[in-house]
Amino acid sequence: MKTALTELAGIRHPIVQTGMGWVAGPRLVSATAEAGGLGILASATMSYDELAAAIKEVKSRTSRPFGVNLRADAEDAARRVELLITEEVRVASFALAPKKDMIARLKDNGVLVVPSVGAARHAEKVAGWGADAVIVQGGEGGGHTGGVATTLLLPSVLDAVDIPVVAAGGFFDGRGLAAALAYGAAGVAMGTRFLLTRESTVPDEIKQAYLARDLNGTVVTRKVDGMPHRVLRTELVDALESAGPVSGFARAARNAAKFRKLTGLSWRSLATEGLRMKRGGDRTWSQVLMAANTPMLLRAGLVEGDRSAGVLASGQVVGLLGDLPAVGDLIETIVADATGILRGLASE
Repeated sequence: MKTALTELAGIRHPIVQTGMGWVAGPRLVSATAEAGGLGILASATMSYDELAAAIKEVKSRTSRPFGVNLRADAEDAARRVELLITEEVRVASFALAPKKDMIARLKDNGVLVVPSVGAARHAEKVAGWGADAVIVQGGEGGGHTGGVATTLLLPSVLDAVDIPVVAAGGFFDGRGLAAALAYGAAGVAMGTRFLLTRESTVPDEIKQAYLARDLNGTVVTRKVDGMPHRVLRTELVDALESAGPVSGFARAARNAAKFRKLTGLSWRSLATEGLRMKRGGDRTWSQVLMAANTPMLLRAGLVEGDRSAGVLASGQVVGLLGDLPAVGDLIETIVADATGILRGLASE
């Protein structure tokens, strides 16, 4: 199935596995690449050395193209960019828009730049700076998300830019891929669907907790880190929703300290990021600290399997999922079903 995305990235199928923190590691990324999709390593929860090791592991598992998700505002972002260039990683994706000079540095050295956006104006900005493609996530998506549904956000972005647009938020099967292509998208990106595969390293008991949910099993909360965050509805999330500022602040402080130690970040870098967040929005100081706390809440659930202490990011699509396929089988089925649908429409 050829599209502008497959031609651009050198992949066989227009399917992207998103860079989910604590989930998108070498095993999942290489399996996606081997199956013909674009797997993206999540580096925001890795130290620099861990990222370097993860890239080498992916390359040892597959010779196919893959990507790395970077934080453009990270303290060592420039060093990580150079690592991608040196290792000849095919794609650099970003949750927050990279600066113009960072885009130029990557593009000048053969690395494709694919930011994620939540509005047409954001797509226009990064396209004007030289981005090669964009991923647009509607409100159905897991993790940080906006309030506009994919069915409305996607066409608004397609009308705004002339670079390939990848649709995310609510996709899990061939019908979704066919629909996205019919809109004019160059492919789809999926997170929750890939989290619930055999190659995902998320503990089995946590996968079963996901599979047990219905379409009302997620909630968008601001109590995780001050920004709209779609997660599974759990007792912990309910507790966060009802917690007062003092208890929430204390929990956030403890977890921020753990995250700093785990990633090797300095207190200065955390403080600098906190100040940036405070100036860039209407967050309280408690919410700023919660943002540093979030990675540890996600790690507790997605790595340690602790439902009582962890937050589980999830798209609404979780309510439609009931199995744990192998990545190769998943991609093959999605592409085959989408191809059949599109051929059927063409013959009518």
